[in-house]
Amino acid sequence: MPWDRDQIARRAAAELPDGGYVNLGIGLPTAVAGHVDPDRHVVLHSENGILGVGPYPLPGEEDADLVNAGKETVTAALGASCFDSALSFAMIRGGRVDVAVLGAMQVAVGGDLANWTVPGALVKGMGGAMDLAVGARRVLALCTHTDKHGRPKLVSRCSLPLTGKGVVGRVITDLGVLDVGADFFTLVELAPGVTPDQVRQATGAPLTLSRTLSFEKVSR
Repeated sequence: MPWDRDQIARRAAAELPDGGYVNLGIGLPTAVAGHVDPDRHVVLHSENGILGVGPYPLPGEEDADLVNAGKETVTAALGASCFDSALSFAMIRGGRVDVAVLGAMQVAVGGDLANWTVPGALVKGMGGAMDLAVGARRVLALCTHTDKHGRPKLVSRCSLPLTGKGVVGRVITDLGVLDVGADFFTLVELAPGVTPDQVRQATGAPLTLSRTLSFEKVSR
């Protein structure tokens, strides 16, 4: 069975470096906060002005004044700080964020990312996605492998408006973990019960298999 959203988030949490400063994008990436290994010192950053984001609060313990960039209530880790957007984006644009975990509508070979709009949609703007895509030292993309119509999200060339060019290094989908190369994706890990052929059929770009291809590491 492919990973569900929670398992994708849990697998992504395993990518976060000890001592790292990590931004979690809006949507699926925000769920990563609940899966960070307590034995690792990972500082989570929210672009609206929190350094030290904790997991979601328990029912009844929500604080309406403490929200992430997606306007979801969160908790603050011990030692957390709050500040304005100017300082928050100075951290991002100044290269202080080690990893940005972003949602994706499309990822192309070469690392191009499209994640902020589709043609014809009315949106207020891309928010901090473009800043994070180019300002973070590493970009990890999370998404389902195909859209609701079964069309691949991992493609040879993005057809949606780009957020950043050549920015994504690794993608975690419901089918597995893939590294992004200049001309192809490399499958490095499979979700349980998923075969390489299934991933190949769901990918709209050339796909190679890692010599160290492994099977799922996330328990259900």
